[in-house]
Amino acid sequence: MTLKFVSSLCVISFTVLTMKGQAPPSTPPAPPVSKPAPSVVAGIPVNYDQSKVGTYTLPDALKLDDGKEVRDAKTWYKKRRPEIVRLFETQQYGIAPGRPADESFEVVDKGTPALNGTAIRKEIDIHLSKDPSWPVIHLLEYIPVNAKKPVPMFFSINFGAIQNAVNDPGITPQKVWSPKTNTLIVPPAGRGFGRLDVQPILDAGIGVAAFYYGDIDPDDLEGFSNGIRARYLKPGETKRAADDWGSIAAWAWGMSRVEDYFETDKSVDAKRVAIHGVSRLGKTVMWAGAHDQRFAAVIASCSGEGGAALSHRDYGETIAHLTAPTRYPYQFAENFAKYAGFPDTAPMDANMLIALIAPRPLLLQTGSTDDWSDPKGEFLAAVAAGPVYKLLGKQDLGTDVWPAAKTPIFSNGLNYYMHEGGHGMVPSDWDIYVQFLKAQLHPEQ
Repeated sequence: MTLKFVSSLCVISFTVLTMKGQAPPSTPPAPPVSKPAPSVVAGIPVNYDQSKVGTYTLPDALKLDDGKEVRDAKTWYKKRRPEIVRLFETQQYGIAPGRPADESFEVVDKGTPALNGTAIRKEIDIHLSKDPSWPVIHLLEYIPVNAKKPVPMFFSINFGAIQNAVNDPGITPQKVWSPKTNTLIVPPAGRGFGRLDVQPILDAGIGVAAFYYGDIDPDDLEGFSNGIRARYLKPGETKRAADDWGSIAAWAWGMSRVEDYFETDKSVDAKRVAIHGVSRLGKTVMWAGAHDQRFAAVIASCSGEGGAALSHRDYGETIAHLTAPTRYPYQFAENFAKYAGFPDTAPMDANMLIALIAPRPLLLQTGSTDDWSDPKGEFLAAVAAGPVYKLLGKQDLGTDVWPAAKTPIFSNGLNYYMHEGGHGMVPSDWDIYVQFLKAQLHPEQ
């Protein structure tokens, strides 16, 4: 039988780190701090008891809408994959527009030695329209100084302004959105949630790029009119349709616009770009990688509900918590809220989202005490997506037993690593990232 949950949840108390997706949008967020596990969020109980998860049945990624089974790669690419993409577009993330006709690239910093001479820094403004009132993506890029050929890239979407993403005083300061004033402000200097440890990646012969997600769309209930989505309203429209794109789809769309630029940059191998994001930006890179097949690999950190964690499984955050009116409904298509409290009725789930990334390599990085984001649910979603990876000639996880913390699972397809600790990244995760990137992107040594 399938599980329906509304309010009769048994809750036990743990200590977890900051809830997923809670990075404030106005300034670079502080590192996570311990806080009691929320037993009720937005008036909705939260389950942290594995024995109370109940039973559920996942939608089958390898069964066509007409009930026939997918038995070969051709059927997957021609029929099943487009069906699943359409489900996520209309029912979860929303339908985004294509590449803007007037997109252009302005290289503001054409190449400056940086990071103690180990890299060449470039800064690029990606203009999405000829209209100067439209949002502009401020992209920060580093190329290893000794690179002789186009390099693969580690490309991260970041919570803070680019000057707070990397410890480099030469970066041109950019602004971030303040929800208090509904204006752009210069943020204070300091460490941000998701700050990048670029040196080991550069040392591996891989470039690094990043931009601030608010360049595309403000991360706020009231920020719609200031972002890219408002620019695509049809004449006479004042609000989006039920299947129109939410902020996550907008941020993912912005990542695709950066890939457009990479295809013009002779120092970058645009066919070897791995994308990375944390928390709600982990959800973003899951959808960006699923929707845009140009990205070569995906690293999703603690993406949780609405990302790599199973929605049909009642543990931690749920669709109901995500889409509650006072929380994050703006991040998704309005249709997603239909499944709040009744996830068993949803025709899609994270196993299918992961399957859309196949056969490209995916690393799910989680935290052992991040119960709100359900690290076990992410692992189980990857297990369930394994048959698609195998169908397309890549490896699954090779086990259905949830590994202990600090026990990485590596393959040429699905990869999983859970650090000891809570939400987001810890310093040791970067070693795992570098191992993954070397194995999957094959940088020149």
